[in-house]
Amino acid sequence: MFCARLSSQFPLAALRRTARSGTCPPPCLSTMSTCVLRNQTARSKDGVRSESTAWRRALCSQSRFKFRPRETQRSGSRSFSLSGAPAHVQPYLRLMRLDKPIGTWLLYLPCTWSIALAAEPGCLPDLGMLTLFGTGALLMRGAGCTINDMWDKDFDKQVARTASRPIASGEISRMQALVFLGGQLTLALGVLLCLNYYSIALGASSLCLVITYPLMKRITYWPQLVLGLTFNWGALLGWAAVKGSCDWSVCLPLYFSGVMWTLIYDTIYAHQDKEDDVKVGVKSTALMFQEQTKLWLSGFTAAMMSGLVVAGVNAEQTLPYYAALSAVAVHLARQIYTVDINKAEDCWKQFSSNRNLGLLLFLGIVAGNLLKESKET
Repeated sequence: MFCARLSSQFPLAALRRTARSGTCPPPCLSTMSTCVLRNQTARSKDGVRSESTAWRRALCSQSRFKFRPRETQRSGSRSFSLSGAPAHVQPYLRLMRLDKPIGTWLLYLPCTWSIALAAEPGCLPDLGMLTLFGTGALLMRGAGCTINDMWDKDFDKQVARTASRPIASGEISRMQALVFLGGQLTLALGVLLCLNYYSIALGASSLCLVITYPLMKRITYWPQLVLGLTFNWGALLGWAAVKGSCDWSVCLPLYFSGVMWTLIYDTIYAHQDKEDDVKVGVKSTALMFQEQTKLWLSGFTAAMMSGLVVAGVNAEQTLPYYAALSAVAVHLARQIYTVDINKAEDCWKQFSSNRNLGLLLFLGIVAGNLLKESKET
């Protein structure tokens, strides 16, 4: 209403002067330009329509923070453009991989499984807890990437896919990265302190894995295993945050399944860089398994599904949960059968599809838990 009144007395010429002066923030200009467009177009069918439309487009383009999804070079995978952020902020956002949210999803999803399994029969998972863990996953994934890039600066310079990372390219110094890391860990600590004492101790104990994981590729062909131990800590922490402590009969099989899942998707991911890894001298399961990769991944899938069945039985899950497990098994079988481990674009595509797999399992847990109440009543 206010906007309509203002635009009736706010000519297009005045809007131009406001835009040029820079006294009005971009969101305000965008709103005002919309109102002027409607008002001016109502007065004229020809000249003003085209002129005002052009000005509205120009003004709307001034909005600073436009995190738009864009198509990346990797087989149409979705990521986010950070071009709308201030130039001095963009390297830090890229350092924490804010433009590539798939890693945050893969860290967050085991937390959601655990939180959903811990919900009371017939109840939805705690939305506040899901939000809290989502924030923590975003911060800890960013911290983990910062640590990784600090360790791997010299390696990243030699690999085409990673040479443009902020530390490797010199956009951010190691000291600046260290200060930024301190900020991320401080915020993550704030999230952790919102939980019970058991969960605080359990969460803090994962920090050694976060710090040492980037070193594993230098000394073992199983860095993906260490990543699995790190990325799936939320499978333990989520249950503890809801219940006050871990029920190991549920949490351990769930954690084990998450580790097997990470071995699957990160081995596929590692096949993108295997040629560069050989040149640089780092190790991975992709290099160890080579042409036997699909056989190993099939074994990890069988182990993952077995762990999920055990966790479901011990949590007294119902039919929707096991139906979701069947769909997860089909998804993994298709993923392993169709992936071309010698084609980087296809490896990225199959790797990224694991977000949908994790969401499918989460929905199965929620549905299975809701059915518990109807059976008991």
